[in-house]
Amino acid sequence: MATDYDSPRKTDDDSGDESLQELQTRRADTSSGRIDVDETDLAESLELPGADLSGEELSVQVIPPQADEFTCSRCFLVHHRSQRTSERDGQPVCLECAA
Repeated sequence: MATDYDSPRKTDDDSGDESLQELQTRRADTSSGRIDVDETDLAESLELPGADLSGEELSVQVIPPQADEFTCSRCFLVHHRSQRTSERDGQPVCLECAA
């Protein structure tokens, strides 16, 4: 038996006996002409691109690559040595870049 997937589907949950007035009053209750305004000062706490950050200090500790890590010559990310594939042009390449 073929099924027409474009035809409207009727389920047991659909109650077709609701009147137009009931639907209009329910719609009028949920929607109002009021605009939601965010009262928080979120815009003041955001940094814009190109902002002067010369007075800021780096608060992250940078750790150099360990003996069992390497830096991929394509993506420049530090990976564990298990992620290393054959070298290309004498430089190490990770599995993701080699694929």
